[in-house]
Amino acid sequence: MTSSSTPRRTLLAAALAAAGTAATAAPAAAAPSGCAADCDPAAPAGARADGAERGHAPAPGLVDNRFWSSYTDWRCGTAAGTKAVAGLRPGLVLATPAGRTEYADPHTGRTSAWEYASWTSPAHTPAVPATEVIASWNAHTPPGTWLQVELSGRYSDATATPWYVLGRWASGDGDIHRTSVDDQTDGRSTVWTDTFAIDDVASGLRLTSYRLRLTLYRTPGSRLTPTVWRLGAMASDVPDRFTVPASAPGLARELTVPRYSQNTHVGQYPEYDNGGEAWCSPTSSQMIVEYWGRRPSPAELAWVNPAFDDPQVCHAARHTYDHQYRGCGNWPFNAAYAATYPDMNAVVTRLRSLTELESLIRAGIPAITSQSFLKEELTGAGYGTSGHLMTVIGFTATGDVIANDPASPSNEAVRRVYRRREWENIWLRTKRYNASGKVVSGTGGVCYLYFPERLSAAQRKALAALGVV
Repeated sequence: MTSSSTPRRTLLAAALAAAGTAATAAPAAAAPSGCAADCDPAAPAGARADGAERGHAPAPGLVDNRFWSSYTDWRCGTAAGTKAVAGLRPGLVLATPAGRTEYADPHTGRTSAWEYASWTSPAHTPAVPATEVIASWNAHTPPGTWLQVELSGRYSDATATPWYVLGRWASGDGDIHRTSVDDQTDGRSTVWTDTFAIDDVASGLRLTSYRLRLTLYRTPGSRLTPTVWRLGAMASDVPDRFTVPASAPGLARELTVPRYSQNTHVGQYPEYDNGGEAWCSPTSSQMIVEYWGRRPSPAELAWVNPAFDDPQVCHAARHTYDHQYRGCGNWPFNAAYAATYPDMNAVVTRLRSLTELESLIRAGIPAITSQSFLKEELTGAGYGTSGHLMTVIGFTATGDVIANDPASPSNEAVRRVYRRREWENIWLRTKRYNASGKVVSGTGGVCYLYFPERLSAAQRKALAALGVV
């Protein structure tokens, strides 16, 4: 069995040209790095004054998270037609268009005109010079709007990357088809669907700083706007390793999370990555969305065949589908989908240990993890996969992992208990042998974290320890 969300370097290596230039995005105003000269930390009434260090892990390590989400964050970027909006949930909106452009959607064949404005983050220097960067964002895009996220950075030899497109996204699919962009490389780094990666890690080259550029688009002449509440990235330099050190069990707790099987949907809506057999990522996303008490409305599900069980899983698949990747396993697109629900936040990050995952479960926060393995490497799974998402919901008294595994024959069979040591290794390693004996990549602890705007003190502390809030 294989599922969507195959590790990016493994899946796309044969398709990428050895050299080339970054794909050209629709125009957006270039912006200098650093905090804007008029950045004022004194926020108006209702704005959160939680400052520039929000979402940045203070301790150095293998992983660095930086997310912009406060009013001060949005004020400290460089705006070209966008503005920060204060309130209980500060955001960024399109205020005055900086220009007009045409976008030829490669997946619909339509060329349409759009007004646009942009915001560029200050340059961020991660605590660890990075080999990989994965962005994520939380936004609302009403019909007639969409957004694009780009990254540019500086290498450890003081040269610069081009501007890379990390995603063209809308919550719906009526205006554009959300898409990643292939064939982006400068011969030193490459974007693999949703992941920026240094090509030759052994050379010592690293990304030492980066900026993110957000471009907001709307129908010309309208007053529509996307609203973006969170934008950021996880940068990491996880060492190549086939095995990871064993951790000591530290928690016995199980969260009550809805159980959905992707296999319930085999053959349904094959236009979205051949149907349910490949829907591990959106099925997992839907479980966590509903754990937090959110779900699509009957009106939003009206398009789904009423004969299908669990129509919300079909809905999640459609709204996470990447038309270039041709799958539902684009990591940031899943996070962005989760954040379309009221007052939800979502990020893609890496955890450094099973102990960090235990700290989240202790606080009542489940996580969606990405891993790949041979059938014999995970006792009780009954399958092998080149890439699979599952939801970790707890730990047994002996430290084994309790997971809602969507690769199950029915909803009732979704809850699984996996041996701690086996599961820990297949999730955290960066190298493995496939069924042919070839060395291929592992995900190195990648996970999705979804959480509501209002958190308990324990939940906020657990997420803050990871640099997520």
